[in-house]
Amino acid sequence: MHRRRRTALLLSAAIVAAPLLTACGNDTHPGAAAVVGGQRISVAQLESRVNEVRTAQRAAVKDDAQYAQAIAQTGTLTRDTLHGMVLDQVLHRAAEDAGVTVSRREVQQMRAGLEQQAGGAQGLETAWLQQYGIPPQRLDENLRLQLEAQKLAAELGTNTNQAPFWNALSKASKALGVDLNPRYGSWDAQKVARVDAKTPWVREITTAGTQQTT
Repeated sequence: MHRRRRTALLLSAAIVAAPLLTACGNDTHPGAAAVVGGQRISVAQLESRVNEVRTAQRAAVKDDAQYAQAIAQTGTLTRDTLHGMVLDQVLHRAAEDAGVTVSRREVQQMRAGLEQQAGGAQGLETAWLQQYGIPPQRLDENLRLQLEAQKLAAELGTNTNQAPFWNALSKASKALGVDLNPRYGSWDAQKVARVDAKTPWVREITTAGTQQTT
């Protein structure tokens, strides 16, 4: 994955369309979507986060056709959301290792500045939902993530597009021992990214309803 693309995923949780995955073998992570640093991210937690986005999209788009279009444009929402949830923890660990902290005041200051640019709180919330798939109740968390990334990069004397920053995340990722449920793919600690599974029991379900082995 291109370095700039990974930065975009980190800071904006960008969403792209792709087929859904289904697992056809034994579940080695019963009830867990991922395990990060020994802590489970449950399937229920993941589904709850996805539902937050869908609910916000439904509230923002009253027209059924527009809502259907929004759903179509966010076909990989579940996997992208899990990627973001894992990456949040990886970044937080890297920031802790570097002695980087972000205060609530800093988050509030950043939000105030962005709200001013967006013409108010609602304008900012709408922009973050439409552009990055971040629901209003997760906005502060996302801003904290961005601040941690910026401050970590500054501490390392680099920026979020350069190797030292991603090397720090890779080190944290390896230390946490990220393990994904195979139905959501696997975690590449070197690339600091979720990758689709390449196993015989994972099949792609196309929009036409046919199946083919990956």
